[in-house]
Amino acid sequence: MQLSNAAASSSPQSSGSSTVDYNAFLQLLIAEMRNQDPTEPMKTADYMGQFASFSNVEQGIQMNSKLDAMLTASALTMADGLLGHTVTSADGSITGVVKSLRIISGGLIATLDNGKELAITEGIKIS
Repeated sequence: MQLSNAAASSSPQSSGSSTVDYNAFLQLLIAEMRNQDPTEPMKTADYMGQFASFSNVEQGIQMNSKLDAMLTASALTMADGLLGHTVTSADGSITGVVKSLRIISGGLIATLDNGKELAITEGIKIS
């Protein structure tokens, strides 16, 4: 069984065929128990190992979700502080006053008063 992109809560998710949420995991485990060979039943330690593995994956997913929320909040705070300020690219080729900002997965993109866009990355100058 492959556990990837597990849900952060116990509610069902349908984001992909390899996604297994907590309820689906329990259903698979019950089916495994019902269909096991009675002459060679699965050991309790094996069940506990599966539960522990799933719990670790679920906790990792929840942590990633919380980190994403923190990064978004940080980007919003930074965006608020940049509006109306002059920014200059690290090489000095692009400069202008920030009129609007877009948040993307890699950070912020500033739209300047001259219509150009500038990624807010290391080395930019803000004044």
